[in-house]
Amino acid sequence: MHLHFLGICGTFMGSLAILAKELGYRVSGSDQNVYPPMSTQLEHLGIEIIQGYDPRQLDTHPDLVIVGNAMSRGNPCVEAVLERGIHHTSGPQWLHDHLLRDRWVLAVSGTHGKTTTATMLAWILEYAGLKPGFLIGGVPLDFDCSARLGETDFFVIEADEYDTAFFDKRSKFVHYNPRTLVINNLEFDHADIFDDLAAIQKQFHHLMRLVPSSGRVIYPTDIGAVEQVIEQGSWCELESTSMRVGHSDAAIGEQESGGQRFQICLQERAPVWVDWELTGEHNQRNALHALLAARHVGVPPEVSAEALSQFKSVKRRMELLGQFSGVSIYDDFAHHPTAIATTLQGMRAKVQDEKLIAIIEPRSNTMRQGVFKGQLAESASQADTVFWYQPDTQEWSLDDQVAGFKGQKVFNSIELLLESLKPELQQNSHIVVMSNGGFEGIHGRIEQLLVSTKH
Repeated sequence: MHLHFLGICGTFMGSLAILAKELGYRVSGSDQNVYPPMSTQLEHLGIEIIQGYDPRQLDTHPDLVIVGNAMSRGNPCVEAVLERGIHHTSGPQWLHDHLLRDRWVLAVSGTHGKTTTATMLAWILEYAGLKPGFLIGGVPLDFDCSARLGETDFFVIEADEYDTAFFDKRSKFVHYNPRTLVINNLEFDHADIFDDLAAIQKQFHHLMRLVPSSGRVIYPTDIGAVEQVIEQGSWCELESTSMRVGHSDAAIGEQESGGQRFQICLQERAPVWVDWELTGEHNQRNALHALLAARHVGVPPEVSAEALSQFKSVKRRMELLGQFSGVSIYDDFAHHPTAIATTLQGMRAKVQDEKLIAIIEPRSNTMRQGVFKGQLAESASQADTVFWYQPDTQEWSLDDQVAGFKGQKVFNSIELLLESLKPELQQNSHIVVMSNGGFEGIHGRIEQLLVSTKH
């Protein structure tokens, strides 16, 4: 059976294509923006990728077309699918029908940290010998791919609140029917499909309704928007978390080494220590949630702590690309003010007084609409120097927002940005590049700049 994926290089769709290939289907797909790491991962697995949406790609007569949520009416392939009457469905629906309905699903949801926490959870289960299946919206460094079927009933999935398809406007995660549900956090995002935070909370409430009574929801008590969802109704076990001992069922305790060694404290038992390379309180909370989710399927906290201490993380989540001429370059996916702020806070705690440079592209749909424009400059305040990239095509100006913030500049050209970066480079400095896209290959161009520059 031949499955053809429209939008195959999206993080979800690419991972889904990997699962379909593993199930024995013939898999192909197309996308408008084909770039690593997803494109290289798919090509390595022998999955054909077509650039663009020329309808002639459908002349191969696929048995089923999986339509990504980035597709809309007017897309040439979408119009051809409808006109020719080709059988089609959404990715989440196909995943439920062919894989999830018979599995113990551990779903990780929330505005931030889904990919990292889901990867932590999958790695813990793997370390404990449970050999889970998983689908992660990124490329994990602890595994050789972003999705696999697994060898047991357990399946870890990153549960996204974004809509399912142009013909199904429900959130993706309502198709997953989790037995173990993590809600990391909750803020307004995806302004292109949600009017306000309440609209997102409604979708999370729908997700809560799907957890069976024997299931468990793990959530933070110190995030008001999540508490409001819980108050709307729950029909299963609840396990609460916080960043302070004594305020929840589980919490983060003592910390050392700038937060890279910390305690996870559980009621009525000795705390466990995690000692790792990751930075920031947001990752500590991610670790806490992953440990609790793993405990729900029988993994002892001590085993989870050992696994977390060996955790490598995910590509594009503060991924160290290399060190060149005394300068370290990191790649990060942050594209929301809260994510930018927490990531840079964690990095500042790690590098202390060494120079920290942030290069940021506000590229997400919400960012492009200027929803968070008033929060951006402050979110990057932990960096000594901030270079913002904003093409002239955007309807609002970042210049107005960064005025008055020392060390922050806006560029509409990558070339001009790189030219201004040269005098900022010095020994023992750290560059964090933040974008949810390819950023016009800026990472490699910075590396070339550093190699050609002597300090």
